[in-house]
Amino acid sequence: MTFADKVIAFNQQLDFKDPLPEDIRIMNPFRENPGVLAISTAFYRKFYSDDQPRKLILGINPGRFGAGATGIPFTDSKRLEEHCGLSIDVRLHELSSVFVYDVVKASGGAKAFYEQIYINSVCPLGFVKPGKKGREINYNYYDSPALTDAVLSFILSSLREQLAFGINTKKVFCLGTGRNYKFLLHLNAKHQLFEQLVPLEHPRYVMQYKLKQKDAYVQKYVEALFG
Repeated sequence: MTFADKVIAFNQQLDFKDPLPEDIRIMNPFRENPGVLAISTAFYRKFYSDDQPRKLILGINPGRFGAGATGIPFTDSKRLEEHCGLSIDVRLHELSSVFVYDVVKASGGAKAFYEQIYINSVCPLGFVKPGKKGREINYNYYDSPALTDAVLSFILSSLREQLAFGINTKKVFCLGTGRNYKFLLHLNAKHQLFEQLVPLEHPRYVMQYKLKQKDAYVQKYVEALFG
Protein backbone atom coordinates (compact mmCIF):
# COMPACT_ATOMS: atom_id res chain seq x y z
CA MET A 1 0.00 0.00 0.00
CA THR A 2 1.15 3.52 -0.72
CA PHE A 3 1.12 6.28 1.85
CA ALA A 4 -2.02 7.58 0.10
CA ASP A 5 -3.75 4.20 0.39
CA LYS A 6 -3.14 4.15 4.13
CA VAL A 7 -4.43 7.69 4.72
CA ILE A 8 -7.52 7.12 2.58
CA ALA A 9 -8.34 3.87 4.38
CA PHE A 10 -7.88 5.65 7.71
CA ASN A 11 -10.27 8.41 6.70
CA GLN A 12 -12.85 5.97 5.37
CA GLN A 13 -13.13 4.12 8.67
CA LEU A 14 -12.71 7.13 10.94
CA ASP A 15 -15.61 7.19 13.38
CA PHE A 16 -16.39 8.02 16.98
CA LYS A 17 -19.51 6.70 18.70
CA ASP A 18 -18.74 6.98 22.41
CA PRO A 19 -20.72 9.40 24.61
CA LEU A 20 -19.62 13.04 24.71
CA PRO A 21 -20.31 15.74 27.30
CA GLU A 22 -23.65 17.51 27.01
CA ASP A 23 -23.99 19.99 24.11
CA ILE A 24 -20.78 18.78 22.42
CA ARG A 25 -21.16 17.19 19.00
CA ILE A 26 -18.54 15.27 17.04
CA MET A 27 -17.75 16.70 13.60
CA ASN A 28 -16.87 13.98 11.12
CA PRO A 29 -16.72 15.43 7.59
CA PHE A 30 -16.06 12.01 6.08
CA ARG A 31 -19.41 10.73 7.39
CA GLU A 32 -21.42 13.93 7.06
CA ASN A 33 -20.51 14.92 3.51
CA PRO A 34 -19.73 12.33 0.78
CA GLY A 35 -17.97 15.02 -1.28
CA VAL A 36 -15.35 15.46 1.43
CA LEU A 37 -14.15 11.88 1.16
CA ALA A 38 -13.95 12.22 -2.62
CA ILE A 39 -11.91 15.44 -2.62
CA SER A 40 -9.59 14.34 0.17
CA THR A 41 -9.01 11.06 -1.65
CA ALA A 42 -8.06 12.99 -4.78
CA PHE A 43 -5.67 15.11 -2.71
CA TYR A 44 -3.86 12.15 -1.16
CA ARG A 45 -3.72 10.31 -4.48
CA LYS A 46 -2.10 13.39 -6.02
CA PHE A 47 0.53 14.06 -3.38
CA TYR A 48 1.06 10.80 -1.46
CA SER A 49 1.02 7.99 -4.01
CA ASP A 50 4.41 6.62 -2.95
CA ASP A 51 5.97 4.82 -0.01
CA GLN A 52 8.22 7.62 1.21
CA PRO A 53 8.33 8.35 4.97
CA ARG A 54 7.04 11.73 6.12
CA LYS A 55 7.55 14.11 8.99
CA LEU A 56 4.42 14.60 11.08
CA ILE A 57 2.75 17.88 12.04
CA LEU A 58 -0.05 17.70 14.60
CA GLY A 59 -2.65 20.41 15.00
CA ILE A 60 -5.42 20.40 17.61
CA ASN A 61 -8.56 19.09 15.88
CA PRO A 62 -10.35 20.01 12.63
CA GLY A 63 -12.30 23.25 12.38
CA ARG A 64 -15.49 23.84 10.41
CA PHE A 65 -13.94 25.88 7.59
CA GLY A 66 -10.70 23.94 7.04
CA ALA A 67 -10.51 20.17 7.41
CA GLY A 68 -14.15 20.15 8.47
CA ALA A 69 -15.07 21.23 4.94
CA THR A 70 -12.34 19.60 2.83
CA GLY A 71 -11.17 16.61 4.87
CA ILE A 72 -7.61 17.89 4.46
CA PRO A 73 -6.01 19.39 7.58
CA PHE A 74 -5.32 23.13 7.43
CA THR A 75 -6.63 23.32 3.88
CA ASP A 76 -9.64 25.46 3.06
CA SER A 77 -11.35 25.48 -0.32
CA LYS A 78 -9.44 28.53 -1.59
CA ARG A 79 -6.01 27.09 -0.81
CA LEU A 80 -7.10 23.69 -2.13
CA GLU A 81 -7.80 25.19 -5.54
CA GLU A 82 -4.98 27.73 -5.68
CA HIS A 83 -2.12 25.56 -4.42
CA CYS A 84 -3.28 21.98 -4.99
CA GLY A 85 -5.22 22.26 -8.25
CA LEU A 86 -8.37 20.67 -6.77
CA SER A 87 -11.77 22.24 -6.24
CA ILE A 88 -14.98 21.72 -4.32
CA ASP A 89 -18.33 23.49 -4.60
CA VAL A 90 -18.10 25.50 -1.37
CA ARG A 91 -15.96 28.62 -1.00
CA LEU A 92 -14.54 28.94 2.50
CA HIS A 93 -11.74 30.99 4.04
CA GLU A 94 -9.84 29.78 7.10
CA LEU A 95 -7.08 31.85 8.73
CA SER A 96 -4.87 28.94 9.72
CA SER A 97 -4.94 27.64 6.15
CA VAL A 98 -3.66 30.98 4.85
CA PHE A 99 -0.58 30.75 7.06
CA VAL A 100 0.07 27.06 6.40
CA TYR A 101 0.00 27.62 2.65
CA ASP A 102 2.40 30.54 2.99
CA VAL A 103 4.71 27.93 4.52
CA VAL A 104 3.89 25.52 1.69
CA LYS A 105 4.75 28.21 -0.88
CA ALA A 106 7.99 29.11 0.91
CA SER A 107 8.92 25.41 0.91
CA GLY A 108 8.74 25.13 -2.87
CA GLY A 109 5.04 24.46 -3.38
CA ALA A 110 2.56 21.72 -2.58
CA LYS A 111 4.43 18.88 -4.27
CA ALA A 112 7.73 19.66 -2.55
CA PHE A 113 6.03 20.21 0.80
CA TYR A 114 3.76 17.17 0.89
CA GLU A 115 6.36 14.74 -0.35
CA GLN A 116 8.07 15.31 3.00
CA ILE A 117 5.26 16.37 5.35
CA TYR A 118 2.05 14.76 6.59
CA ILE A 119 -0.33 16.98 8.57
CA ASN A 120 -3.14 15.87 10.83
CA SER A 121 -4.33 16.73 14.33
CA VAL A 122 -4.02 15.29 17.81
CA CYS A 123 -7.70 14.44 17.47
CA PRO A 124 -8.48 13.72 13.79
CA LEU A 125 -12.17 14.58 14.22
CA GLY A 126 -13.49 17.95 15.32
CA PHE A 127 -16.05 19.15 17.83
CA VAL A 128 -18.73 21.83 17.84
CA LYS A 129 -21.07 23.26 20.44
CA PRO A 130 -23.94 25.77 20.33
CA GLY A 131 -22.79 29.37 20.35
CA LYS A 132 -24.47 32.42 21.87
CA LYS A 133 -26.58 33.03 18.77
CA GLY A 134 -27.51 29.38 18.35
CA ARG A 135 -24.96 28.70 15.61
CA GLU A 136 -22.43 25.95 16.13
CA ILE A 137 -18.90 27.03 16.97
CA ASN A 138 -15.62 25.13 17.03
CA TYR A 139 -14.59 23.37 20.23
CA ASN A 140 -11.21 21.87 21.09
CA TYR A 141 -10.53 18.46 22.61
CA TYR A 142 -8.80 20.14 25.58
CA ASP A 143 -11.48 22.77 26.26
CA SER A 144 -12.99 20.66 29.03
CA PRO A 145 -11.51 17.81 31.10
CA ALA A 146 -14.65 15.79 30.45
CA LEU A 147 -14.18 15.97 26.68
CA THR A 148 -10.48 15.17 26.94
CA ASP A 149 -11.26 12.09 29.01
CA ALA A 150 -14.02 11.01 26.61
CA VAL A 151 -11.75 11.06 23.54
CA LEU A 152 -8.41 10.07 25.07
CA SER A 153 -8.42 6.44 23.92
CA PHE A 154 -9.60 7.52 20.45
CA ILE A 155 -6.76 10.04 20.23
CA LEU A 156 -4.17 7.47 21.24
CA SER A 157 -5.38 4.75 18.87
CA SER A 158 -5.64 7.23 15.98
CA LEU A 159 -2.10 8.48 16.55
CA ARG A 160 -0.69 4.97 16.69
CA GLU A 161 -2.46 4.03 13.48
CA GLN A 162 -1.10 7.07 11.66
CA LEU A 163 2.45 6.58 12.91
CA ALA A 164 2.34 3.23 11.12
CA PHE A 165 1.75 4.96 7.75
CA GLY A 166 5.47 5.59 7.45
CA ILE A 167 6.10 8.49 9.81
CA ASN A 168 9.56 9.55 10.89
CA THR A 169 9.10 9.45 14.66
CA LYS A 170 12.46 10.97 15.57
CA LYS A 171 10.96 14.47 15.56
CA VAL A 172 7.25 15.35 15.53
CA PHE A 173 5.97 18.92 15.27
CA CYS A 174 3.16 20.30 17.43
CA LEU A 175 1.10 23.29 16.31
CA GLY A 176 0.58 25.30 19.45
CA THR A 177 3.00 26.05 22.26
CA GLY A 178 0.40 25.92 25.03
CA ARG A 179 -2.28 23.37 25.84
CA ASN A 180 -1.87 21.22 22.73
CA TYR A 181 1.86 20.95 23.37
CA LYS A 182 1.36 20.24 27.08
CA PHE A 183 -1.13 17.47 26.33
CA LEU A 184 1.13 15.85 23.73
CA LEU A 185 4.15 16.03 26.03
CA HIS A 186 2.22 14.21 28.74
CA LEU A 187 0.83 11.64 26.31
CA ASN A 188 4.24 10.95 24.81
CA ALA A 189 5.93 10.66 28.21
CA LYS A 190 3.47 7.93 29.09
CA HIS A 191 3.27 6.06 25.77
CA GLN A 192 6.61 6.79 24.01
CA LEU A 193 5.11 7.53 20.60
CA PHE A 194 8.04 9.55 19.23
CA GLU A 195 11.51 10.67 20.30
CA GLN A 196 11.16 14.45 20.27
CA LEU A 197 8.26 16.91 20.18
CA VAL A 198 8.91 20.34 18.66
CA PRO A 199 6.37 23.10 19.39
CA LEU A 200 5.57 25.76 16.80
CA GLU A 201 3.28 28.75 17.25
CA HIS A 202 -0.19 27.86 16.06
CA PRO A 203 -1.07 29.36 12.64
CA ARG A 204 -4.22 31.00 14.01
CA TYR A 205 -2.21 32.67 16.79
CA VAL A 206 0.21 34.08 14.23
CA MET A 207 -2.58 35.35 11.98
CA GLN A 208 -4.57 36.92 14.82
CA TYR A 209 -1.86 38.35 17.05
CA LYS A 210 1.45 38.40 15.14
CA LEU A 211 0.40 39.28 11.61
CA LYS A 212 3.11 41.90 11.16
CA GLN A 213 5.71 39.25 11.97
CA LYS A 214 4.10 36.58 9.78
CA ASP A 215 7.04 36.29 7.38
CA ALA A 216 9.39 35.61 10.29
CA TYR A 217 7.11 32.85 11.55
CA VAL A 218 6.89 31.36 8.07
CA GLN A 219 10.67 31.24 7.94
CA LYS A 220 10.77 29.70 11.41
CA TYR A 221 8.48 26.90 10.20
CA VAL A 222 10.55 26.28 7.08
CA GLU A 223 13.78 26.09 9.07
CA ALA A 224 12.25 23.79 11.69
CA LEU A 225 10.70 21.44 9.16
CA PHE A 226 13.43 21.33 6.54
CA GLY A 227 16.56 22.73 8.17
